[in-house]
Amino acid sequence: MSRPIVVIPSCSKLIGGLMFDAVGRKYSAAVAEVAECQPLLMPLGRSMVDVGAILDVADGILLSGSLSNVEPSHYGAELPLNPDTVDKDRDALTLPLIRTAVERKVPLFAICRGFQEFNVALGGTLHQAVHDVNGHKDHREPPTEDMDVKFGPVHPVALKGTLRSWIGEDRIMVNSLHWQGISRLAPPLVAEAFAEDGLVEAIRAPNGNDFCLGVQWHPEWQPQNNPASIALFKRFGAAAREKAA
Repeated sequence: MSRPIVVIPSCSKLIGGLMFDAVGRKYSAAVAEVAECQPLLMPLGRSMVDVGAILDVADGILLSGSLSNVEPSHYGAELPLNPDTVDKDRDALTLPLIRTAVERKVPLFAICRGFQEFNVALGGTLHQAVHDVNGHKDHREPPTEDMDVKFGPVHPVALKGTLRSWIGEDRIMVNSLHWQGISRLAPPLVAEAFAEDGLVEAIRAPNGNDFCLGVQWHPEWQPQNNPASIALFKRFGAAAREKAA
């Protein structure tokens, strides 16, 4: 029996003076090994965007984290704090893809940058630098090259609603590697996890979709060692299989 296909949009990455489409292997590995689906990496390029064609083959969409940020013009008039972090080609693919996937009830799992795209695509806004916002803590990654430390758990999040029932816990420890965060929640979305400073850490679309979730942390990091990550990727994979059936 064929595995369901999970489309993962790429990021733009400059290597040796040439532009490449890239996805971190930890995302595709989590889809293949934990969700038990077939990852399919989607290249970028604004002339290449055909949302209908993508969704004709996708049984699920995974939006990865990235070193880039959503361009602020998509949620306001402000300029980017760091123009070098903008990835216009990724925005051109993911924002319309999210809106159509939600409308068609295609299973969607949005991680870190993907979580922020999910909110922006449906009408929400972002803080460009959470650590500069009064009342919020510094959510950036630890200054180390040790990946086990960088992606290690650093703060708790309180869970509610459907997400709490999926994971079976009121609180879990998560990693934190982000500058940006939700400022205004998009009207269709429901917040289902919060950091201790009140920052929204998980969002869900309450539209009858079996799985339409965004998380600010990185469950794809060594997911086999984390019961919450296993629960989320297994449920995502089951939703994709239901879609493929």
